[in-house]
Amino acid sequence: MRDDQELGPEPATRRPHLRTALTALAVLAVAAAGWFAATRLANEISYDEVMEALRATPLWTIGAALGMTAASFLALTFYDRAALAWIGRPMPSPTIMLASFCAYAVGNTAGFGPLTAGAIRYRFYTPHGLEPEEVARIIAFVTATFGLGLAATTGLGLLIAGDIAALGLPSSVPRLLGIAILAGLGLLIWLAGHQGSVQLGKTRLILPKPRLMLGQMAAAIADIAAAGSALWLLLPGLDIGWTGFIAIYAVAVGLGVLSHVPAGLGVFETVILAALGSRVDTEQVLGALLLYRVIYHVVPLLLAGLVVSVLETRRAALAVAGSRLGKVGGRMAPPVLGTLALVLSAMLIFSGVTPAADRNLELLSDLLPLPLLEGAHFLSSVLGLGLFIVARGLVYRLDGAWWAAVAMLPVAILLSLAKGLALTEASLLGSLLLLLLFSRRRFDRRSSLLHQTLTIRWLLAVGVLLLTALTILFFVYKDVEYAHGLWWEFEFSEEAPRSLRAMLGVGLLAGMAAALSLLGHSRVRSGPAGPEDLARARAIVDAQPRTGALLALLGDKSLLFSDDGRAFIMYGCQGRSWIALFDPVGPRDAWPQLVWRFVEMARAAGGRAVFYEVAPENLALYADAGLAAFKLGEDAFLDLPPFDLKGAKRANQRNALNRGDRDGLVFDIIPTEAVPAAMAELQAVSNDWLEAHEVREKRFSLGAFEPDYLALRPVAVLRRDGAIVAFANLMNTDLKEEISIDLMRFSRAAPPGAMEYLLLRLILLCKEQGYQRFNLGMAPLAGLSDSNAASIWHRVGRTVYDHGDRFYNFSGLRAFKSKFQPRWEARYMAVSGGINPMLALADVTVLISGGLRGVVGK
Repeated sequence: MRDDQELGPEPATRRPHLRTALTALAVLAVAAAGWFAATRLANEISYDEVMEALRATPLWTIGAALGMTAASFLALTFYDRAALAWIGRPMPSPTIMLASFCAYAVGNTAGFGPLTAGAIRYRFYTPHGLEPEEVARIIAFVTATFGLGLAATTGLGLLIAGDIAALGLPSSVPRLLGIAILAGLGLLIWLAGHQGSVQLGKTRLILPKPRLMLGQMAAAIADIAAAGSALWLLLPGLDIGWTGFIAIYAVAVGLGVLSHVPAGLGVFETVILAALGSRVDTEQVLGALLLYRVIYHVVPLLLAGLVVSVLETRRAALAVAGSRLGKVGGRMAPPVLGTLALVLSAMLIFSGVTPAADRNLELLSDLLPLPLLEGAHFLSSVLGLGLFIVARGLVYRLDGAWWAAVAMLPVAILLSLAKGLALTEASLLGSLLLLLLFSRRRFDRRSSLLHQTLTIRWLLAVGVLLLTALTILFFVYKDVEYAHGLWWEFEFSEEAPRSLRAMLGVGLLAGMAAALSLLGHSRVRSGPAGPEDLARARAIVDAQPRTGALLALLGDKSLLFSDDGRAFIMYGCQGRSWIALFDPVGPRDAWPQLVWRFVEMARAAGGRAVFYEVAPENLALYADAGLAAFKLGEDAFLDLPPFDLKGAKRANQRNALNRGDRDGLVFDIIPTEAVPAAMAELQAVSNDWLEAHEVREKRFSLGAFEPDYLALRPVAVLRRDGAIVAFANLMNTDLKEEISIDLMRFSRAAPPGAMEYLLLRLILLCKEQGYQRFNLGMAPLAGLSDSNAASIWHRVGRTVYDHGDRFYNFSGLRAFKSKFQPRWEARYMAVSGGINPMLALADVTVLISGGLRGVVGK
């Protein structure tokens, strides 16, 4: 690879994936249609009437709605409890309750991208020892539970209250729909009891037992009924029965989820307005919906932020490791507080397009000059969008985002007071500021906030936010006739011009942020590391235990060093994939910032970040960067201190040693300084091996015969009649904890079983020299499940493992390593979801094989 070769994708491939972009546009179109319909339904009322209805809500009603919200979140804990029992991994109740509460507080509010409840569960459960596949099963279980409960609630509601005039249907139609839904659920329960599964096309779904399924439905019905009751209590004078309203609520929630609009904004409101607008005053419905959003979304999010911050503060105050609950609670702080920042940023923007209370403006007119109030109103809205962008950095634990938020929030508090004495707004912003200060230790990923890349999903969220703000602006000032002069009107009493200017400022800033994210990144140029970087990397490699890090010195990879130069990532690029080999190399505390930099670097170039062959104990690190894990296979480790050749289980290996001795094999170690002198002999053996096996040199995750690379470490050889007939180059570091081999090659002059003999002699020697473990390397695709309940990734991988020996000796490699009775440890690929894992694996294959020719050949 030439030094000037461009590893960054071509400009055409740097564009966001067409499918993702089209999906985002479709979601925006749905949101726009929802808000347009809601505006038409509320055409006859005014903003003042909505606010009056909101202020008229009794305190006892708000308290009862809060109680129903608590009941709903309590029912949600059953989802996770039942899912953990289903996969056979029960956990203590406090742990489950914290995971469930935080997941739904975030998921219900954000509803997109890395802030979904699924991502929160992944962050929460993997540090508890759950495999990514188990977390995926939990997510699938709770999703199915919600779907079953939604269907059951809708069916029961339609059956019991079939005469819902608000639906605009004859009374018999809702009841027939309810019967059909319940009959379908009954059939599903029957299938669970008699067949245990259901076939959907080519996919067979394993069903829980009927008792568990009925428990799922009961919990979900309780959850949805309690959440719907919170809104029902906030609607005064409703002449629709409770059961009928819950059916309408379930339909609205379901359509909001299916729309993929963040938090169902616009879609949920439109359904409720359409169903109830003719039965209740529209201003009361809008007021209730606004209050419901605060009670069911903002309040739980504030409580979740308080809980995780208290847990983190308590752990820090004790200055000890703390309980597992405390550790996990602290780990949940970034996504929870990031989501809260996102909600409050929306509050600032919406506040900018709505008028302040007349009484507050009169008071401010005596205290502040008009230019100060105008500036506060405009800057507060712009700062809201800035806080929205900062929220993404908080989710990913960026220290720059923490500092930016801590700097912005006091200013936002002052601006909220200066623009209209917004005490509630200032109090919420102050609460977020305190929670961030309590959780400072959790924002430890050193990275520049200015260099983060907003993904399509985050830009979609910005689009929905601006669309909602624009809808509110038109609704609030629909009676104000537009004129160009509005832009230049500056009076205490003129609210419409202020809101118009604030909306323009937010829109311009959002456009600039989107343009910088999508178009503003130059092509990234990177080539293989030069001699100076290789020397730096070698010093880091020698000071850490993992032998695979030596592949960085092969000279075919690019290196990304941490800011302090103590750690690095080795990587290569193929297609749109930026592929990091293994976990970062160096001290563990330098990894988070390095992982984030690599992910952002790949995104900035329009590519996908991939971490290949990473260890399970580090998966939470990649989840924090928005990546999911997919199992690749298993590494074989031999613990050397207890290893010996005694006993019946080692009889075959004793025979292999005796056979090698009889064949005249002599084991030897060529020291590092003597390797160059033996290079010609080693080259001859390597060439003979390549020719005999009709294969080409592999690279990237495997070593190649490069004289400079082989000369870095000792080489184990077998001699027969004085000539080298087999060799394996050693991989070790100064710590002498782990040792492994890379190239294993033998000539046609070597007798059968020569490589097993070499390995056994080497293992026994390494044990004598005090090494702790011998890494036998990875068995690709080993350990993947072939169960019908497994993910498609597992089933495809298992099929390749079972039937792909004509292309690669998967089962033979596993069988050879199993002879040594090793300890197997899973290895994963971390990459974003969707179709990306398949594309990334294809790119990795091409990179290892040295091009498509190497993939088609050998």
